Amino acid sequence: MGNWVNWSLVIAGIICVIIELAMGAMTGFDLALVGAALAVGGGIGLLTGSANVGMLSAAGVALIYFALFRSWLKSKLTVRDQASNVDAVLGKTGVVTKRVAPRDTGLVKVGTEEWRAELAQGDEMVREVGSTITVSSVEGVTLKVR
Repeated sequence: MGNWVNWSLVIAGIICVIIELAMGAMTGFDLALVGAALAVGGGIGLLTGSANVGMLSAAGVALIYFALFRSWLKSKLTVRDQASNVDAVLGKTGVVTKRVAPRDTGLVKVGTEEWRAELAQGDEMVREVGSTITVSSVEGVTLKVR
């Protein structure tokens, strides 16, 4: 009687892993790891010939995963939004390294990067080397500054 229970655990575990892979890891690998716990528990039950040992092993492995490893795994799988270098410069201040004038591009340093810069539309005031600017927008690889 015990073998069908253990085989059911193994099969259910494999099905969980397949569903997780088919869904593209949408559950953060929880379904795959619970499936692995079921399969391992069923395998242990098959080795010992006991359905009770199989079910207890599956429950124990799943409990260990949820209690000890789940939060660690979630922290490693979490995608942190970080602005790219273009998005990150919007609103930032910088220093002019080559004069920026109306209809005349120059260079500015924002953070550790030097960028090509033009005056923002409506701004006619020349920015000399060493003056502080604020990035108002980005067009291609050129910063529009004020």
